[in-house]
Amino acid sequence: MLRRNFFCQNFFSRSLAIIGGSFISTFALMPSLRAAEYIEFVYSPLSKSLEISSLEAFATDGTITSNLKFYLDIVDASDAEKELLRTTLPRQIPVVPVLLSRVLRTYEGERLLDSFGQIVKIQGGRSAKFALRGALVGAAFEEEGLTLLNVLQNLEVNVQVDLATLLTFANSIKVIVEGTERFVNEVEQLSETEAKNFNFINYDRRLDLRQQRTDAVQQETLFLEDPSRDRQFYASIYRPQRPVGLKIPVVVISHGLASEPAAKSTLAKHLASYGFFVVMPQHPGSDRDYLESFITSFRRELADLEEFINRPLDISFTLDELERLNTAEFGGRLDLENVGIYGHSYGGYTALAVAGAAPVPNYDALEEDCAAAWGIFNNALLLQCRALQLAPQTFNFRDDRIQAVIAANPVNASIFAETALSQIQIPTAIIAGSYDPATPFIFEQVRSFPWISTPDKYLVLEEGQAHVDISKLDFGISRLLDRIPSLNLPSPELLNNYSEAIALSFFQVYAAKNRQYAVYLNPAYTKYLSEGQEFKTFMITQDSLGELEGAIADFKAQYQLE
Repeated sequence: MLRRNFFCQNFFSRSLAIIGGSFISTFALMPSLRAAEYIEFVYSPLSKSLEISSLEAFATDGTITSNLKFYLDIVDASDAEKELLRTTLPRQIPVVPVLLSRVLRTYEGERLLDSFGQIVKIQGGRSAKFALRGALVGAAFEEEGLTLLNVLQNLEVNVQVDLATLLTFANSIKVIVEGTERFVNEVEQLSETEAKNFNFINYDRRLDLRQQRTDAVQQETLFLEDPSRDRQFYASIYRPQRPVGLKIPVVVISHGLASEPAAKSTLAKHLASYGFFVVMPQHPGSDRDYLESFITSFRRELADLEEFINRPLDISFTLDELERLNTAEFGGRLDLENVGIYGHSYGGYTALAVAGAAPVPNYDALEEDCAAAWGIFNNALLLQCRALQLAPQTFNFRDDRIQAVIAANPVNASIFAETALSQIQIPTAIIAGSYDPATPFIFEQVRSFPWISTPDKYLVLEEGQAHVDISKLDFGISRLLDRIPSLNLPSPELLNNYSEAIALSFFQVYAAKNRQYAVYLNPAYTKYLSEGQEFKTFMITQDSLGELEGAIADFKAQYQLE
């Protein structure tokens, strides 16, 4: 229960820090023509102004003016809450100013500002989007760096805060936090129920799938060129030096946005040590190199729009090349008729697309979700909604060579929707993180898992998993996270153990066709993996689908959600 309470209290502070930080750390500086003097809080027909000078005095020496006292009395602020406000106002948020300026001019940055513009307006009712952008950039360039106080000081115009809208947003956050906690508990309970059917298995006496085998693994790089798309990219290959059997099972790994094949090298080595041939193609329009070219001003967006199309085609082209090279380079031993694919985040979208989710994009569902009031809280829509800029056409990227799919923290629910995800007919595992702010569990995995129609499907939830390895964050995000009090996260090693053991058993069963590993592919094994751990992992299968759908229906009815 303590872990649950901590989660409920801190989920959105982590979300804002990780996602907000990733955008902040990644507007042009304009001189202030005049300074705002106050913020007007409007609850029609009443309004009351909070003077920025009152906040300046409070942050400097704790002085509470009559103007500020009015607001502190309204919310009945405790001494601890007053002190939290006083210390938060001047606290520096580490950012790179030029990068912040550039990010807030991307599609994703504009969408974020549009969302805040629903609450903060300039007098007359117009969105304060541009005023906010200028204030953020101006504050970031100041000597003391970006703080909440100097953002207010850099506002060029007085702004209005619509309290009715703000209260609606606050209530929505409450619903999302409660819903996330509720479904984490639901999956845990369903997993525990399913696990009872496998209590006879003694995993202590079986092979420990968390341990990498000692068999030597060979790493290579394959350079690819697709003239039809004018596209050049590389693929990292990990393969066992002494493969067992006549056929070598193949797994493709698709990296996430602003990432690279090397990000999943630990998983690749783990699978290769058990006999898999693992190939990890670069997606050059949405990888780390592309992000770095954005940072150095060579690109205007965080990713190429055409990546929604090119990423799945990269997978098929890579398999085409492996087929061409199979006889000459690999002795004809690669099993390219039963390929598994693992995709993370944007790679999860990629994996589901080649697994049969079609048509893509689902424009009707996407337009509806991107316009929905709750869309501001689903960070995954920052990427998905951009697909609306594609020329009006839909695609079917199904590659029949793909016969098993794992989508980890996938970007998926809106761009595919039920229409497309219901077309997937191959074994599918969805991995989610309870702390994931980028592709939130309640929006992207709980919501979409029931739509996948294959009977061989698994939902795996990792407690504390926050989408990426927090220890490897840079661009100032790690320093931002250090400022969050009581931030408690599982070790990357623990999460790797969970993911690698589940991925290995899944691909052994469905790609290598080795049914001996089926004994690991059930909720009892995730319970075993979690023994003695503060942060646990849970699995549910098709057997729990009715209960999960019932819980989703009850939640929607309780909060009058569609």
